[in-house]
Amino acid sequence: MGPLSPTRTMRLWGPRSLGVALGIFMTIGFALQLWGGPFQRRLPGLQLRQPWAPSPGPAVPSCPPRQRLVFLKTHKSGSSSVLSLLHRYGDQRGLRFALPARYQFGYPRLFQASWVKGYHPQGGGTQPPFHILCHHMRFNLKEVRMRTFIVTIIHLNTYRLLCISTFFKVLQVMPSDSFFFSIVRDPAALARSAFSYYKSTSSAFRKAPSLAAFLANPRAFYRPGARGDHYARNLLWFDFGLPFPPEMRTKRGYPHLPSDPNPPELHVLPSGTGSRAHTLDPNALFHPAPTTADGHSQTSSPAALDLGPSSFVQWSLAWLDSVFDLVLVAEYFDESLVLLADALCWGLDDVVGFMHNAQAGSEQGRNAVSNGGLTTEDRQLTARARVWNNLDWALYVHFNRSLWTRIKQYGQGRLESAVAELRARREALAKHCLLGGEALDPKYITDRRFRPFQFGSGKVLGYALRSGLSLQEQEECERLATPELQYKDKLDAKQFPPKVSLPFKTSKLLTP
Repeated sequence: MGPLSPTRTMRLWGPRSLGVALGIFMTIGFALQLWGGPFQRRLPGLQLRQPWAPSPGPAVPSCPPRQRLVFLKTHKSGSSSVLSLLHRYGDQRGLRFALPARYQFGYPRLFQASWVKGYHPQGGGTQPPFHILCHHMRFNLKEVRMRTFIVTIIHLNTYRLLCISTFFKVLQVMPSDSFFFSIVRDPAALARSAFSYYKSTSSAFRKAPSLAAFLANPRAFYRPGARGDHYARNLLWFDFGLPFPPEMRTKRGYPHLPSDPNPPELHVLPSGTGSRAHTLDPNALFHPAPTTADGHSQTSSPAALDLGPSSFVQWSLAWLDSVFDLVLVAEYFDESLVLLADALCWGLDDVVGFMHNAQAGSEQGRNAVSNGGLTTEDRQLTARARVWNNLDWALYVHFNRSLWTRIKQYGQGRLESAVAELRARREALAKHCLLGGEALDPKYITDRRFRPFQFGSGKVLGYALRSGLSLQEQEECERLATPELQYKDKLDAKQFPPKVSLPFKTSKLLTP
């Protein structure tokens, strides 16, 4: 059969057929734009991560270290200390950070790839790849990992037949095989820290005379959508970029707070190590333990821990499990770091560091919890905070349980040995590097490079270096002690050095 004439070609591809073909491809393109949204489920066989398994053998990993990392830095959860480890690790190895223009990626808005400094999706693949994305954002997977575009070209081939060519263009900030991790904290402890830190930022906190007063009657202070009030309720859920149940998007969307002066015992988690973590019963989220009031045993109403539609919550948690390789738990920070080093094939020294952005007095509060030193008022505040932040409590219970599943796989004895070694190395570094061997009140830190940003009603502690360090020791100790804002500025200057303009040279005029 010979070549088709132009007349026959137009007969085969009339305006109606051409319109149908274009409509089909536009529909496919639109669907692909939506695919990969915040509730995308991974299909079997498409870049599924291997199930987690501990790396056996010696302390020095035998596998190649993971260096493509996405860390969701949640608020008031010990995330600044994790960020310090990532800053130091990447800085030492010359890795490239995906940095915000200032210090956060447009928070509290959902993350957008265009907010990454130096990210040029139209650069034709010439820009160097990013290794680490780790600064504050509200998580938005489709902008972090991949953006897919369908491009359709319609043309006539050599036989003057109408052809439709389609190809995909993938733009991404981080590769799809990046290691995703984050950190969560008991919402009761988080509420105490957030109230102190964000009292001037959140309208709900600003109007409340105390955290106890706020939690006793939150509906008197909190209004959904008010400026800064995302700090006042379910802050972890918000940071993970999860949508809220419909009943929580209105001003009447409040859980039923317990009126019993003896609130349900929710197994206050100790801070530290050991098998005490198993005192947390995940089922207590839905079935609180019996309490005693007026001498009679009773069980609090399930409405006191209402999570809205349980399927909505469980589906959200399942989606997070499909995205995040590991979620650390602040109450078991050192245990989490050991598991992180193992999962990344890093050495233990890579996760030894100092605590950052800690408020004065926060350590004493943690010790009181771990030693069972909470008063009746503290226990009531803890219970009310967990009820008010019910979605965060669901997150916390879920990831606490997954952490201890990993610990069981890793080996309890092996973990305790690694944690003891990590703490010994941290203590040795503190004695060697730090003035006084510990964190200091900011008034004693005269070097502005190490003075942490002060915000909120509490003092944020920092570090000062000992004198007499060698040049190499000074460099390493500076990496350990530098606060997050100053370290971000340092990385920014390293990746985007200021352009030095040469002075304009003028030639001398010859005099006659």
